Amino acid sequence: MPEPQVAPYGSWKSPITPDLILAGTVGLSQVRLDGEDLYWIEGRPMEGGRQVIVHQPPGGERADLTPPPFNARTRVHEYGGGDYLAHRGTVYFSNFEDQRLYRIRPGESPSPLTPEGPFRFADAVMDETRERLICVREDHSSPGQEAVNTITAVPLDGGEPTILVSGSDFYAAPRLSPDGSRLAWLAWNHPNMPWDETELWVAKMDGDGILSDARRVAGGDEESVYAPHWSPDGALHFVSDRTGWWNLYCLGGGGVEPLCPKEAEFGEPAWVFGTSTYAFLSADRLLCTYQERGITRLAILDAASGELDDLLLPYSGFRSLQAGPERIYFIGSSPTRPSAVVEYSLITGETREIRRSSDLEIDPGYLTLPEAVEFPTTHGRSAYGYYYAPKNRDFIGPEGEKPPLVVMSHGGPTAAAGAGLNLGHQYFTSRGFAVLDVNYGGSTGYGRAYRERLKGLWGIVDVDDCANGALSLVERGEVDGDRLAIVGGSAGGYTTLAALAFRDVFKAGASHFGVSDLEALAQETHKFESRYLDGLIGPYPERRDLYIERSPIHHADRLSCPVIFFQGLEDAIVPPNQAERMVEALRRKGIPVAYVPFEGEQHGFRKAENIKRALEGELYFFSRIFKFDLADPVEPVPIDNLA
Repeated sequence: MPEPQVAPYGSWKSPITPDLILAGTVGLSQVRLDGEDLYWIEGRPMEGGRQVIVHQPPGGERADLTPPPFNARTRVHEYGGGDYLAHRGTVYFSNFEDQRLYRIRPGESPSPLTPEGPFRFADAVMDETRERLICVREDHSSPGQEAVNTITAVPLDGGEPTILVSGSDFYAAPRLSPDGSRLAWLAWNHPNMPWDETELWVAKMDGDGILSDARRVAGGDEESVYAPHWSPDGALHFVSDRTGWWNLYCLGGGGVEPLCPKEAEFGEPAWVFGTSTYAFLSADRLLCTYQERGITRLAILDAASGELDDLLLPYSGFRSLQAGPERIYFIGSSPTRPSAVVEYSLITGETREIRRSSDLEIDPGYLTLPEAVEFPTTHGRSAYGYYYAPKNRDFIGPEGEKPPLVVMSHGGPTAAAGAGLNLGHQYFTSRGFAVLDVNYGGSTGYGRAYRERLKGLWGIVDVDDCANGALSLVERGEVDGDRLAIVGGSAGGYTTLAALAFRDVFKAGASHFGVSDLEALAQETHKFESRYLDGLIGPYPERRDLYIERSPIHHADRLSCPVIFFQGLEDAIVPPNQAERMVEALRRKGIPVAYVPFEGEQHGFRKAENIKRALEGELYFFSRIFKFDLADPVEPVPIDNLA
């Protein structure tokens, strides 16, 4: 191997290109097991972001189940999830275009189950005895008013749906007991989000499917309950953070009993429907995933003894768990391998990757491993993140030069950065950038107290932690303090813009569908998040002063460094005017600014050409601001005020 060339950081030539990243790349989600038949969803950028249900029969070849133009994606809560149900060889799914429920069997065409109308459906379970689906329904029949959420039964013969549960602002996870005699569900009300406070309810169901004796069995009083499931013998299990940590519980004859008390997170924020962090191997053995101080593990829990047996597998992330008698399935990820639908044999201990999100085989000489870091932040606290050093086997930086740093601020803000392979990060590190992915106060995976650091302090705690994370790397001598950039999408875009407006640490930034006007967000966003800011900022309009005080749009005079904006023009969560008003303010001030709008995109980019444009546009922007030459030509982005 030849000696590495000396070249300025940022200008290294890398094989990790957008075309390479996107070629054959799919998003994997929602693994489902129906007997021995396996299903999952693939989100395909090369098909305009269409979500396709894929079927893997036992001993057979995988095949697409849903043909074009069908797109298995619900818009309940706008974020969706719980898009389909597989039961005895038939699949029921929501179609994105018309939001109707359809059914399909292998070899057949989809047929509609519900008529055209203002309804959306998600998170369905089968009520086989009564020949119906039970699901969350969102009613948009009153324009200009809030959608109405219910738990509704949809007959399989196309008959009139029946509302089973109503009255709360939100519902999720309707789950029917194995004998069909009891229904459990989650409910919550404004201004709570599901990770703030939810209630777990159980009701009896008679032979005609009518509910009675509904009672709350857990939740409320600042307790978040997540992922209720019935065990094979009819015991209700769930995850609760009543101790300050999302732990597993069972509702038994003596009341609610903890299964494995531990200062670890066995749950996650329910941004989308249909997620779960555990599955049943038997009535008293559970497959589960948990997180401790940023490290995620897969384990088998003996519910009787509380013993946790970690499975030592070559993955650092585990989601979408499914369990069969002899095999388990999950989506696994690691820092150096694309995520994959994985089969693990409980008998032999062997793993098999059934479907990888990408067939890329990247030389490890171009991949940097994330370093879990803890750094000091305000009020004597610590914050966390993952640090990626520049790495490219063909290049080194000039002696005495430090690399530029890109700080990544994740969305949510109630979410978390993980340590799985992130080709977007590697795109930058293989070109000579350092990357810090920050799990600022408010992130999940570190307990409720850490999550609640952001309560009333969004735009302060997260900004401080991102700034202090960057400064800690400058102090360590890892990066160039004069070339610090911050990047974020959605809520991370707000943190990005707030850091640029209210701190003097960063020299450039990139906002992907980010929030600039908190007041406009409170007034214009969809129902699910319409009161989210009550907890993050304060009640609106009572504390309008805080919304104005923390909105970058009202403080553009304090922003003095360049910013690039990427925005989907059909975004119902963060409308385009959020970006456009900020761009105009920066133009008027004479600060270098670029705006890249995308037709046909919603919240997050799904089309391959737009993902490529955003990745290359960001790199191009930083090359012009930090003054280094790119190794490969990219389509220029028009930058106002650059001179």
